[in-house]
Amino acid sequence: MNVLDSELVLGQLRAHGYESVADRDRADVILYNTCSVREHAEQKVWSRLGELRDRKKADPSLVIGVIGCMAERDGPSLFHRFPEVDLLCGPGELDKLVGLVHNAAISNGPRKSARQVALMGAAVRRSSTLAAAEDHLELLDLSRSISPGDDFSQAYVRITRGCNKFCTYCVVPFTRGPEVHRPPQNIIDEVRRLADAGAKEVTLLGQTINHYAFVHGDGRTTTFAELLYAIHEAVPHLPRLRFVTSFPRDFTDEALAAMRDCERICRYLHVPAQSGSDRILKAMNRGYTVGMYRDFLQRAREAMPDICIASDFIVGFPSETEEDFQQTAQLVRDCRFKNSFIFKYSPRPGTVAIDRFADDVPDEAKRRRNGELLAVQQQVSVESNRQMIGKTVEVMVQGESKLVSRQSTYPASKVELGWEQRGAMNERTTQMIGRTRGDLVVCFDGEQSLKGQILDVEITDARNLTLFGRAVVTAGVE
Repeated sequence: MNVLDSELVLGQLRAHGYESVADRDRADVILYNTCSVREHAEQKVWSRLGELRDRKKADPSLVIGVIGCMAERDGPSLFHRFPEVDLLCGPGELDKLVGLVHNAAISNGPRKSARQVALMGAAVRRSSTLAAAEDHLELLDLSRSISPGDDFSQAYVRITRGCNKFCTYCVVPFTRGPEVHRPPQNIIDEVRRLADAGAKEVTLLGQTINHYAFVHGDGRTTTFAELLYAIHEAVPHLPRLRFVTSFPRDFTDEALAAMRDCERICRYLHVPAQSGSDRILKAMNRGYTVGMYRDFLQRAREAMPDICIASDFIVGFPSETEEDFQQTAQLVRDCRFKNSFIFKYSPRPGTVAIDRFADDVPDEAKRRRNGELLAVQQQVSVESNRQMIGKTVEVMVQGESKLVSRQSTYPASKVELGWEQRGAMNERTTQMIGRTRGDLVVCFDGEQSLKGQILDVEITDARNLTLFGRAVVTAGVE
């Protein structure tokens, strides 16, 4: 979601005469798009801002902005910690950002009066404010700049914003506001424009994407399943359509049927479980039980036996016992996820959990559980990935592989080569990286010109995070 926000903001700035630069030291305007979901992300922002202090002192005309969820959550108090910041803009006010930047750049008044602020604030859940958000943010999406020279082989399209779930550990409902669903025709038109510009894969975005339900003026409702069918039919020249992130409790059989019936919709689901303990799920206010989660995965796999599923987990949530954790580990073993994103719980300011629960799980226990759950998932991933050896899969090429290719693209007898020898081998061949329809990462030898193409790759080796293979050359095709 933040990647898309950054793209939309950059497009608006370019439309008003600004140009992006690769070197931060050459920039007249520096904007940090921020996330508040985890503490580590915020610490990186504080570090980046600290690096700008000396430059701001030497060049007061430099415009520094903090946008996104961290700006919305901290509000003007952020100015007290970093007075060098000139503007704040929350994720629900990004349509105003160009004006904020312009005003900050031309202001000749005192520093305090020059500061620009656009935040939703506490009134975000009032009906009048929600209606305004629908209008203003829709304009941001509709104004998206699509230039022939840009790389749109993979693109994001937002279909819903905000969240109504109020999980106790999460700040998103307070920073991004309530759910707002975009008109289906606007979504279809945007996907079509991207496909016309060369997009091979479009990912639909939403915090709880399967909640999509747009109510038309005549009272008719377009459901998530109906939207998937409509996009698939209206944009036949788009090879791949996928979506994230799904909420397990409300995923309908109709939506599963749409995935099954529409050949160009990727059979991949990212469905966070967060815990394998019913007691912890209740404390998290997730609204489902482990049994309900398992039932959904069973329905998904019955509809599509080849589907790949990924999940999220939080370890060390307040009051989590060793028994709770072991239930989570067992869920990972049983559900055979493609991969899982696993995090240690950290109290987030503005969430319900920080006020309701004591952070009573020792950090040592959190670290240990985090490592143990990662090991369980890695074992599952290795076993699943090794079953892919010998198969040929369709891969969307993302570009040149960097560190991933160094896991091992060589025969087992060469794995013990030193880094100098590996480097020499990499100089003779280019390692490309791509993803299957099930979001499996694949590395293979190839030319950089393959970026953005879809091709078949035969899998020859596998690790816990990556598949390795060789491109299949079809006769008559270069």
